[in-house]
Amino acid sequence: MEIITSNQNSRVKIWTSLQTAKGREQSGSYLLDGWHLVQEALNQAAPIQAVIATEAQMAAHLIDVPQGVPAFQVTEEVARHIAKTNNPQGIFAQTSLPNNSFDPKYIHSGSWLLLDEIQDPGNAGTLIRTADAAGFEGVALSAGSADPFNPKVVRAMQGSQFHLKVVKDVDLAAWIDALEENDYDVFGTTLSATSVDYKTIVPEKNFALILGNEGQGMKAELQAKTTANLHINFPGKAESLNVAVAGGILMFALN
Repeated sequence: MEIITSNQNSRVKIWTSLQTAKGREQSGSYLLDGWHLVQEALNQAAPIQAVIATEAQMAAHLIDVPQGVPAFQVTEEVARHIAKTNNPQGIFAQTSLPNNSFDPKYIHSGSWLLLDEIQDPGNAGTLIRTADAAGFEGVALSAGSADPFNPKVVRAMQGSQFHLKVVKDVDLAAWIDALEENDYDVFGTTLSATSVDYKTIVPEKNFALILGNEGQGMKAELQAKTTANLHINFPGKAESLNVAVAGGILMFALN
């Protein structure tokens, strides 16, 4: 096992670069931070390029790393440098980005969540995790949404990216057209006068749900293409719900 003690090591530079979109694109990989995420990747046979851990974490978990997976021991200082935090858990994995070429015309079953410029990493990750919990087949994020493999989104997903399909930078208008051609109901979410209470909807088995940007909501051109647009009635005086909370309510109710 190689022991790495310098932040200037060439491997450390690659692992550190995974904090950025450019670094992830260049290497075709992203970083998992913490044993829970590393273990989930191992359990799901994700393509892992390296496991990186401090001496203490290596002693605790090396037995759980399959033969053939490269393992590297790093110092506490190097672990902090890789994680860009003062108190990292001290164990990481570099894993390959999934194939993002996915054509919606081949979707014929399962529910999908479509995210229209959801920009907050915490919201994006929580929505993907909730879609996983609610039994969705996949999540498609439009251009302008948070990168699902940004470290903050990865932490919020808590490993759900290994349980469902996650596709980014999609053209949502084209996705709506393709899904409706495949007899999908596509539900938007708006507060417009023409939207309906979600409780009045009984969806078919196959449907998609669109959630819009935190500040601006769904784009008008997408609203015009949906099967129906839904809203949530609530008795309190709050002006609106956080998009991740609203999404959770709707996903469990519809699915």
